[in-house]
Amino acid sequence: MNKKGFVYFLTNRNNKVLYIGVTSNLKKRIYEHKNKLIEGFTNKYNCEKLVYYEKYNDINEAIEREKQLKNWHRDWKNNLVEKENSEWKDLSEEFL
Repeated sequence: MNKKGFVYFLTNRNNKVLYIGVTSNLKKRIYEHKNKLIEGFTNKYNCEKLVYYEKYNDINEAIEREKQLKNWHRDWKNNLVEKENSEWKDLSEEFL
């Protein structure tokens, strides 16, 4: 049985920084980001607002999508977010 996967975008309060990640447990990972339990980029730049995510039935598909998205121009990523979440609201409020 394949493990499900998620690709997600986090940003900071003023939407200046965009982080793309992948996980098999979105709720847990967002909790970790919001509570500064993960060292690195998101902690350094205060990226804790979930503005976009995609769900996959196979974690490997999510990993491939993450790699693809990381190669996109920032404008393309912004357009993807704005198509689904035009106000850049924190989507994690729906499930945390």
